[in-house]
Amino acid sequence: MDYSPRPALQGPTFVRLLARLTDAEAARAALVPADRLSEWIDWTRAVALSKVLDARPAAADTPATPSAHDPTAACARVRATLAQAIASAPELATPQSVTPSDHADPGDTASDAAPDFAPLRQRCLTLQRAMQAATGRLRGELREALAQRSAQAARLAEVDAVMEGALAPRESALLGAVPMLLEAHFERLRAAAADSQATAHGPWLDGFRRDMQGVLSAELDVRFQPVEALLAALRAP
Repeated sequence: MDYSPRPALQGPTFVRLLARLTDAEAARAALVPADRLSEWIDWTRAVALSKVLDARPAAADTPATPSAHDPTAACARVRATLAQAIASAPELATPQSVTPSDHADPGDTASDAAPDFAPLRQRCLTLQRAMQAATGRLRGELREALAQRSAQAARLAEVDAVMEGALAPRESALLGAVPMLLEAHFERLRAAAADSQATAHGPWLDGFRRDMQGVLSAELDVRFQPVEALLAALRAP
């Protein structure tokens, strides 16, 4: 087996983690949106974006009454909830060492069965859907709040809405590749464990669980980047 070091991959933590677990060039090609942004905005979206950018700012409205709702705290709560869901996913928990008990069946070999990626895939998809739904809702709420601030803030909200509509299909397709990349990593680790006659449930599986948690946590960071940008705009004077 070739253990020669791979060239360092520059980019977000999310991309670098996937590159470390899989093929660096495949991860680069599939999961670096900025490198292919110009290919993803078709002419209809480009026209819509141009109209928003070129429109004359509307006359300033009377400043809205400050809301008691704290968007920063609300976003932090949502993010903490999603992070906890990743950290506490039962499929990703590292089993504690157990000792034989009197009621254990000596013939029960279920715990020695080869692990299956199917429940891990389902958990990954469930967490990704939760992240997508939560960040989409937050972006909508923050755009509404921006629209009440000023004409310039309202224009920024429109730009974000157009960009979300333009990039959402591509983002969904690219992030949809994550379970497949994780499955390939899982199968390589399982095959290596079989070659070394390691147990079905051993250090390799615990390591995979940690890797999967790390990838999902990094994906959470990526999905929250637009949310953080809108929050920054709201905090601006």
